Amino acid sequence: MTTTKPFNSANYLNHISLDCVIFGFSNNELKVLLLHLKYSKAYTLPGGFLGNNETLEEAAKRIVKERTGLDNLFLRQFKIFSDPERARSNKAVMDGIMAGAIPDPSFFDNRFISIGFYALVDFSKVKPTPDLFSDRCDWIGLNNDVSMLLDHKQIIQEAHTTLRLQLNQQPIGLKLLPKKFTMPELQKLYETILGRELDRRNFQRKMLNYNILDKLKERKTGGAHKSPYLYSFNIERYQKALEDGLSGIW
Repeated sequence: MTTTKPFNSANYLNHISLDCVIFGFSNNELKVLLLHLKYSKAYTLPGGFLGNNETLEEAAKRIVKERTGLDNLFLRQFKIFSDPERARSNKAVMDGIMAGAIPDPSFFDNRFISIGFYALVDFSKVKPTPDLFSDRCDWIGLNNDVSMLLDHKQIIQEAHTTLRLQLNQQPIGLKLLPKKFTMPELQKLYETILGRELDRRNFQRKMLNYNILDKLKERKTGGAHKSPYLYSFNIERYQKALEDGLSGIW
């Protein structure tokens, strides 16, 4: 449960904000964790401001942990949003006033440049937690058209584009899939991110050539067809692939 705590603008730098796109994968769908504002009735990305003694990365980790309860995430900065008009009319200010958390709304009259971060999380481990201004913290599918605050739809689109590009440079899946998964489940994740189907044999060959997977002796049970083998990511080789990059495009 959240508590009302007045916002003290003296603790934060002027003109700098952060917006975090938190991706999760569930039921073969890529989803984003969003806050639903109590007063404005719109959705907004989890975000906040840069503390006087914080790095950008520390602030982003703090924001994501407050909404998910998770540490040790895959978290990357992806773009700066600097349109002079982007925050001219921020309806969330009224939500803060109604919550009794913003004694001085003038801080929000400033122009804010926002740094976008995206995080990849295990959907099943997240405990969605609303903030002071919101009544819910919901997983929303990327294809769901909901009313959103400011330029947050654009920020999500840019984060998704960056995630697609990452598939051509670095591995994806360690934080989005459970510890053990099947090759079809991994393929579905890639197809969902890319927005198109991939050839099964080519996908499997390419993933195995990356040498980041360990094939387990276990099979997934309970399906109507032949039970597929389970795989897990080899953490050491996965981390090396994150550092060195991958070859080939999807």
